[in-house]
Amino acid sequence: MGFFDFMTEDIAIDLGTANTLIIHNGKVVIDSPSIVARNRMTGKIIATGQDARQMQGKTHENIKTIRPLKDGVIADFQASEEMIKEFVKQIPAIRKKIFPPSLRMVICIPSGITEVEKRAVIDSARHMNAKEIYLIFEPMAAAIGVGIDIMEPKGNMIIDIGGGTTEIAVIALAGIVCDQSVKVAGDLFTSDIMYYMRTQHNLHVGETTAEKIKIQIGSATEDLDDAPEDMMVQGRDLLSGKPKQVQVSYREIAKALDKSILRIEDAVMETLSKTPPELAADIYNTGIYLAGGGSMLRGLDKRLSRKTDLPVYVAEDPLRAVVRGTGIALKDLNKYKSVLIK
Repeated sequence: MGFFDFMTEDIAIDLGTANTLIIHNGKVVIDSPSIVARNRMTGKIIATGQDARQMQGKTHENIKTIRPLKDGVIADFQASEEMIKEFVKQIPAIRKKIFPPSLRMVICIPSGITEVEKRAVIDSARHMNAKEIYLIFEPMAAAIGVGIDIMEPKGNMIIDIGGGTTEIAVIALAGIVCDQSVKVAGDLFTSDIMYYMRTQHNLHVGETTAEKIKIQIGSATEDLDDAPEDMMVQGRDLLSGKPKQVQVSYREIAKALDKSILRIEDAVMETLSKTPPELAADIYNTGIYLAGGGSMLRGLDKRLSRKTDLPVYVAEDPLRAVVRGTGIALKDLNKYKSVLIK
């Protein structure tokens, strides 16, 4: 076993709709957009991650950018496999080795995933020389990453707003007591903004620009304490076809995102209403934890707090909470055996 151990590398993967993160030896070694660019003529992958992202929306007909994951699950097998292979190859310690090591992996998956989708993740990992594969549910990984002691007989509520899905879960005794998975998250916010710019400003903007707007002036409420300054947005005028620029304020973006955020609020309320009373009492004391990139939307914590009358805390470095939790579970496999799915 000793030699086999020597040849095995442990990696934790957060395979996200928007970003893929990989932890190796306790450090985040890969943090890249989940995008690949493929040459249509040869079928070869020509770029992954950041390089492919820069091509997004700017390609000609021979190049196609693909986002292999949709709503938190694998939509394009081949592309996702090649993407993960590419990322694993980029890990510094593995790149140096002469022989590709066998891998022990913990991969996190959305809680609303079907058996078929689960198999797909496992098969992808097998093809990459993975000897041992464990899966962990996203809200569970997020809870561990946020620093909640999940083993305690105490209820904690975690909301993980990613790129494709928002996962809401109440966790106690190392298990998910009740959960909701809604397909309302960062990607939908981005398309809400695109739609708003089209309908309100007659301006056609691409995904990359809409994403920039979301990050720079995105907001969940129209009354922010430290409001960001207005932003100049460039795109194509729908009427004249000319490139043009308009000024957009955070209040407009709050309007654009309102419907989607309402859906998240409803899902949170529904989860709370299904929570057993003893755990509800715990949550009243502990509050709600937010993780995932979507939780960085300005004023979202305040808005959820107003809706639920509970304190809402945003995790530190929320983008990495899930992969941190996955990494902790990997490091202490024996302790977390009960939350891992073999």
